[in-house]
Amino acid sequence: MHRRSLLSLCAASLACAAALSPLAVQAQSFPARPVKLVIAFPAGGPTDITMRQLADNASKILGQPVIIDNKPGAGGTLPAQALQSSAADGYTVAQIPLGVFRLGYTTKLNWDPIKDISYVINVTGYAFGLVVPADSPFKTWADFVAYAKSHPGALTYGSTGNLTSPHLTMETVAQRAGIQLQHVPYKGSADLMQAVVGGHLMAAADSTGFAPQVEAGKLRVLNTWGATRLAKFPDAPTLKELGYDIVQNSPFGIGAPKGTPPEVVKKLHDAFKQAMEEPSYVASLGRYDMLPNYMSSAEYTKFAQETMGKEKVIIEKLGLAKGP
Repeated sequence: MHRRSLLSLCAASLACAAALSPLAVQAQSFPARPVKLVIAFPAGGPTDITMRQLADNASKILGQPVIIDNKPGAGGTLPAQALQSSAADGYTVAQIPLGVFRLGYTTKLNWDPIKDISYVINVTGYAFGLVVPADSPFKTWADFVAYAKSHPGALTYGSTGNLTSPHLTMETVAQRAGIQLQHVPYKGSADLMQAVVGGHLMAAADSTGFAPQVEAGKLRVLNTWGATRLAKFPDAPTLKELGYDIVQNSPFGIGAPKGTPPEVVKKLHDAFKQAMEEPSYVASLGRYDMLPNYMSSAEYTKFAQETMGKEKVIIEKLGLAKGP
C-alpha cells in the first residue's frame, strides 16, 4: 500500500508539473529580467520625464530595471502597435494614449485596441492649453477667433501629432467657433515648443510642458482645457468659461500584450500603483499641472471600451473617419 501510494503521489506531481505551461512557470518568477516600457513621445517632454520617474519607482519595487523606450509619431499609437508583436510575458509594456482608441476609425488595423491589449493600470492625464508667442497680436481667445474668421485657413497651430487630444480638441473648438485653422503636427512637445517660440507657428496646443516658456516671457496662454483654471496660469480662462462645453485631460496608462498571464498583470499593476503613490512621482506630475489618476485593471478596461465609443462620435463629427 505504501509503495502504491507513493507511486500515485509521484504520478500526480508529474501531471501537475506537465500542466504548467512555460508562461505559467515564468509568471511565478516574474520579473527575472528588465521590463521595457514603451512610451509615445520623445525624450525631454512632460510624458517622458514623468514616465521615467514612474519607471524608476517601479524598478525599485519590482527588483528589476524598468527601461523607457521612446517611440514617438503616428499620433502616439506606436507603443500600442509594438505590443502586437511582443511576447505576452510582461517584459514589454506600453503607454496607451487616447489616440489608440481613435486609430481604428481613421486607419485600417489588423488588431483591435480593446481585444488585443491587456489593460494594466491608468496612471495620470494631461493639463492642456493653447499658447501663442509673447509678441503675438492675439492677446485673448477673442482676438484669435477674429483673425481666423477674417483669414480662413491661414492661422497655423501645432500639436504633438495627428489625432492626438490637442489636435482633435482644437478642431472641435474650431468647428464650434466657425473658424478654419491650419494644423501642423509634431512628434513631441520639445519640437513643438521650439517651433512656436521660434515663430514658425502662430499658436500651439499642448500639455503644460509650455510652462517654462511662459514663465520666461516667451509665450502667452490664451486658454486651458481643464474643469477649472490652472493655479499656475490663473488669468487664462478655461474652454468652458469661453462657452465651449469641453474638458480634456486625456487619461493614459499602461497596457501589456494580449494573453499576458493574469498573475503577471497583477504584479505589474501592484508595482505601478505603488510607484504612482510615491511623492517623487506626484512631484514630477506637479511640474506640469498633472495629477495621479488611478484606475485598476478592470476599471481601465471598462474605460477603454467606453472611450472607443466616444471617440468614434468625435471622429465622425470632424469628418475624419476612413471610408468603407
